[in-house]
Amino acid sequence: MTKRAGILVAAGATVAGLLAAAPAPAAASSGTGAPPAPELAWTDCPTENHPTLQCAKVDAPLDHSDPSGRRVTLALSRIPHTAKTFQGPLLVNPGGPGGSGLSMAGFVASALPKKVASQYDVIGFDPRGVGRSTPKLNCLPGHSDPVRPDSVPASLRDERINRDRAAAFARACGEKHGDVLPYMDTVSAAKDLDVIRRALGSEQINYFGYSYGTYLGAVYAKLHPERVRRLVLDSVVGPDDVWYEGNLNQDYAFDDRHKAFAAWVAKHDATYGLGTDPAGVEAAWYRMRAAVAAEPAGGKVGASELEDTFLPGGYYNGYWPYLAEAFAAYVNGQDTEALVTAYENFGATGAGGDNSYSVYTAVQCRDAGWPRHWSDWRNDTRRIHDKAPFMAWNNTWYNAPCASWPVAPLTPVQVTNHRLPATLILQATDDAATPYAGAVSMHRKLKGSSFVVEEGGGNHGITLSGNPCLDKHLTAYLTDGTVPRGRGEGEADAVCAALPDPKPLPAAKAAAQSVDNSAGSRLHGLLGPRH
Repeated sequence: MTKRAGILVAAGATVAGLLAAAPAPAAASSGTGAPPAPELAWTDCPTENHPTLQCAKVDAPLDHSDPSGRRVTLALSRIPHTAKTFQGPLLVNPGGPGGSGLSMAGFVASALPKKVASQYDVIGFDPRGVGRSTPKLNCLPGHSDPVRPDSVPASLRDERINRDRAAAFARACGEKHGDVLPYMDTVSAAKDLDVIRRALGSEQINYFGYSYGTYLGAVYAKLHPERVRRLVLDSVVGPDDVWYEGNLNQDYAFDDRHKAFAAWVAKHDATYGLGTDPAGVEAAWYRMRAAVAAEPAGGKVGASELEDTFLPGGYYNGYWPYLAEAFAAYVNGQDTEALVTAYENFGATGAGGDNSYSVYTAVQCRDAGWPRHWSDWRNDTRRIHDKAPFMAWNNTWYNAPCASWPVAPLTPVQVTNHRLPATLILQATDDAATPYAGAVSMHRKLKGSSFVVEEGGGNHGITLSGNPCLDKHLTAYLTDGTVPRGRGEGEADAVCAALPDPKPLPAAKAAAQSVDNSAGSRLHGLLGPRH
């Protein structure tokens, strides 16, 4: 799932001033049968938080089977190494598909211990179609603007309205970007990584991916195992569930996280006044949903927007105090402004939302087959909604353009790999966006990988977000390749306890919806739902 919320304030200044590089032969090997690698022209593009940041662009074939044909341009960012020991480029990716990665270079370089980060050129990039790369996809501007139809259809007519919206989006993509859509897929993006590698003049890359970035990294490793030096996969996409089944699995997991949020609110009844019974708090949330479905809060937050607003709490519990404050303000004080503010901070698409969603659909609809008979979607969603109603229909409509996508699907890559160096896999047991079973499957498919589990954790994206146990394993691996090895008991090679859930914030701070500048907030501001 890809970036959707407008919560990037905590992430610091965004990258600007990218300049195109002039293609030139590179000194390093370009790979067997590959065209000469372009040489990158790095220019300074500092931000307030990252004064050494540099930017460049590199061209890649739109169709990698036709390297002399039409080109796409990939935007790159870099924090250069400063240590005498140089371990090569470390490519970092925040997920998606559709997530911009330019700001990830500065974040990762500053979040890692300086001694480790200084040994790498930390490289961020916007994948094809994303952000500052060109061409930039934007299928139907304003598609997610409020107020959208209620995600849960009360009748076949309501269902048809949402189906028509999804079909209109797919049709607009085909009309506007039909020449590009056949090449918007994970394999093409992985081949772009090898173009970046060659442009960097490196025989191998180190790679660190979150969320969808784990699948992108695994696909690259399948295509070019000999080019992988180190591979970190954090919050892992299930390689067996690409992509329809994976979204169904998410529906159950997000409902569980919503219940965990309700239990947290009930635990802090003294602050929020919504009752001490988790089931009662959850029922109050659904009453709120019914109320805004009938009369959108502030004319902007209807039922679908409310779901979008509270979805980020399923990704990161650091948002719970802010969401709970808006929830309580509406229920206890009929404060519609609080919900509107929360929606604008957590649920609205933001400036890049149309682009992110366009790339999300383009890649996922192309990567793998989706049901073409609407009855399959309806029956699966109804079945899941009966047990897990929080996001089932919302998630269906988010993916429904794939039911009528104008480009035929590909066959997903089988990422099983016996040719890699030790790979580090990290996963929280209660992650909703990428459920735990997917990481177990990836661990089994990547021979010799090491599996670090955050027991009881529910956040999506767990390293460099405040858990010192997890970061210890990440740092050791990036330092010299050391990974933990279990004793043969269970799946995990190492287990870290989850961080405690957050505490309520002072009312004024929570009401201001000003997200703190903790490591977790900075990371999740960059990752963002959906992934």
